[in-house]
Amino acid sequence: MTLGPRVSNLCSSLNIGKARRTLAVVKRLLWVAIAVLGAAAFGVLALARGETISAAWLLVAAVCTYTIAFRFYSKFLANTVFGLDPRRATPAERLNNGHDFVPTNRWVLFGHHFAAIAGAGPLVGPVLAAQFGFLPGTLWLVIGVVLGGAVQDFTILFCSLRRDGKSLGQMAKEEVSRVTGATAMVAVLAIMIILLAVLALIVVNALRASPWGLFTIACTVPIALLMGWWMKRWRPGKVGEASAVGAVLLFGALIAGGWVANQPGLAAAFTHTGTSLTWMMIAYGFIASVLPVWMLLCPRDYLSTFLKITTVVVLGVAILIILPPLKMPALTPFATAGEGPVFAGKLFPFAFITIACGAVSGFHSLVASGTTPKMVARETDARMIGYGGMLMESFVGIMAIIAACTLDPGVYFAMNTTPAALAGASDVLNQAGFVVTPEYMQALAAQMGEASLIARTGGAPSLAVGIAHIFSGLTSALGGKTLTSLWYHFAIMFEALFILTTIDTGTRVGRFMLQEIVGHVWPQFGKTSWYPGVLLSSGLVCAGWGYFLYQGVVDPLGGINALWPLFGISNQLLAAVALCVATTILIKMGRQRYAWVTLAPLAWIVVVTMTAGAQLVFSADPKLGFFARASALAHAADPDAARRIINYHLDAWMTLFFMGVVALLIFTSAREWWLVLSKRKAAVVHETPFVETALVAGD
Repeated sequence: MTLGPRVSNLCSSLNIGKARRTLAVVKRLLWVAIAVLGAAAFGVLALARGETISAAWLLVAAVCTYTIAFRFYSKFLANTVFGLDPRRATPAERLNNGHDFVPTNRWVLFGHHFAAIAGAGPLVGPVLAAQFGFLPGTLWLVIGVVLGGAVQDFTILFCSLRRDGKSLGQMAKEEVSRVTGATAMVAVLAIMIILLAVLALIVVNALRASPWGLFTIACTVPIALLMGWWMKRWRPGKVGEASAVGAVLLFGALIAGGWVANQPGLAAAFTHTGTSLTWMMIAYGFIASVLPVWMLLCPRDYLSTFLKITTVVVLGVAILIILPPLKMPALTPFATAGEGPVFAGKLFPFAFITIACGAVSGFHSLVASGTTPKMVARETDARMIGYGGMLMESFVGIMAIIAACTLDPGVYFAMNTTPAALAGASDVLNQAGFVVTPEYMQALAAQMGEASLIARTGGAPSLAVGIAHIFSGLTSALGGKTLTSLWYHFAIMFEALFILTTIDTGTRVGRFMLQEIVGHVWPQFGKTSWYPGVLLSSGLVCAGWGYFLYQGVVDPLGGINALWPLFGISNQLLAAVALCVATTILIKMGRQRYAWVTLAPLAWIVVVTMTAGAQLVFSADPKLGFFARASALAHAADPDAARRIINYHLDAWMTLFFMGVVALLIFTSAREWWLVLSKRKAAVVHETPFVETALVAGD
């Protein structure tokens, strides 16, 4: 009587086991197929000679690589190298104060983190580096992010999580050397101020003539406040509800912004001077820094991520549908000869400096050791947020390089080059066939609704033209109107919204850093829960980047304009600092056998940044070297020559200072590695002791 049920249960177990084995085989075959498809796409990009290549191959190569990297490499980092523990209470749980330390839903936090790290870099850098061709930028974006950028972000986030959310500079001070770390803290804060001022200036320039952009961005503030109160106070935990409401309201604001831009009276109300926009930026940065993180900062960044990710995903789908050809060759003459009209310098090292965000960016380490670790609810969330967020940013960079390289090369160079530089490179451009007539450029400008597109340097306008062409092709393929002008202005608004989210988070991170520095001599000031310190530190950080921004807006040679050339090199030097600290911590944790995961990208970044820094300072080419530029102006008739000379000398000495700090940190770190590995010094790790989480599954 009992044999029947036993046989039945045995058969059921066998069937379940067989189904599981079949599913495992299917999964393996799927990953093999993804790997083969990605390899084939890279093969087409690398081996094609002379024939036209579809941009879809570039997209497929990148997406397949990202998918495999996240599935296997990030899992290896999370489980084997770091040992992420879901039972371990995070700083957000242990130090929850409802202001800076707040356990946050991982999807909301992913949105905040992605919005905070994805600023101007992944949009503008790949566009500018397209002067070398589509292949170098693509390889650096894909390989750099998988082995370098995403590793840096993930590792620093993990290290900060285990140290109560401490900043990069503080970790350098504790783990490497007190003196070197203290020096690094000051240098990192200085770099942070420069980066924020540069990003803010890009936003101001983008919004000066964009009532659509300003209206939509202004609407995101009350929408974010509504979402913040919804998720925290009115309907706690109802992230789906708040997301749906926010998405609908954002879509409405987006449509209303286009309508406002076409109404002369309303458009004038949302068209402001650079000075007034500067004050708005400073005020917003201060408010976002002092309010509780759940109220404005996190929900606004999360809200912005809806538009960011939706736009780039739709852009990717459009590329797969219309299959636009890559008109820029794999390598241009400027890749080997240098002397490019967009920016000076050869492919090595300057392609790797120009493309930072999207591949490896030091700025990300400040966010990963700033706001994000104070909001992670579970350690295991760090994998998706740290590694996955950086992969998404690299995807944005791929979209940017595709948009730039689908333009006619003549249009690309006409837009991104000054008249003087264009004339100097005319012979090379003519020989390569990269020419375009003034009549064509005028017709293109009229098509985009602009007066002129010639010499619209900086990368953003040409990116907008590329996006407009792709979206126009999609709407036309679907049977609608091309709407080229509409898509162009949408792209301009999108770029401004994309960049602004780094300002609010950056200001808050700068506040944390300043509080840590001053906290060594005034402990009360270092407490993030002490509100007078919060207000004072936020005000000082805003005053720092706001001063350089204001001077840069009112004076073409002043403020941040004088320090602009430091943006790329300082960002990558900051990445070297982050990877140095990460390597030190891994070795002290007893994970020296895995130290290669940070040591390999560190070695590459150090070689690249030190080479670039040396060339920027000491090159005899007046198009490249700071001192050479200053010498070339010594007897010039230019009335601004004296001020330019001062600016170039300032850039040179600031570059040398940053390089010196990084060199000192590398030396002291290497000494620390040797002492620990040779057993001459005990490996003291400044981790917070284990505390078991009180959160239940699903929180």
